[in-house]
Order: sequence, then C-alpha cells, then structure tokens
Amino acid sequence: MAKEHCVPCRGGESALDPVELNALLPLTPEWHVDDSRGFATLTRTFKVKGFAGALKLANQIGLAADEVDHHPELRVEYGRLTVTWWTHTIPGLHRNDFIMAARTDSLFENLR
Repeated sequence: MAKEHCVPCRGGESALDPVELNALLPLTPEWHVDDSRGFATLTRTFKVKGFAGALKLANQIGLAADEVDHHPELRVEYGRLTVTWWTHTIPGLHRNDFIMAARTDSLFENLR
C-alpha cells in the first residue's frame, strides 16, 4: 500500500462495503478476512524465531499502534505471532485496518 496515514476512527463511520473490501484485499495478500466474531477482521500469522521473536514483533506492532491510537489483538506463541486488526468503534473493517496491516508487514520484513 502507498504510504497512507492511519487516522483515528471515533465512530460514526461505516465498515467497508464488500466492493471496497475486495479492492483492498489484494494490497495485503498474506492477510485473510475472518467473520467468525460476527463482524469482519483482518488476520495474519507470522512465523518468527522462538518466543523472543514473537515478543519482539508484538512489541514493535504495539508501539506503532500506540502512535496512531489503533490497536490490534496480538496472540503470542512460540515461533509465531497472530495479529488481528479491526476497528472496534464500527465494529468491522475500515481502511485504517489495511493501512496498519501493511505497516505490520513492514515491521515483520525489517525484523528478518
């Protein structure tokens, strides 16, 4: 994705419609949409070296999330980190979630 800025979503906005969602998905090819919570989320599992690698990536994502006040769910396990983005105020997916997924991908690439 082009360098875009994540802007705080304070409610009153709509979740992405299917056309918008399908247009953004190819920009984050390793991510998948999960509807198991009753609304759409964007999820990816990263394979890392050991538990320390998962914690390091989780901490970097946490710092990036705090900078823009948009926070994911992080599941830290030995050798992997699962990241799930969605906009809590909607609930569902917003353009911000795709921006942050792309930033997450960059953090992972820089970790290697």
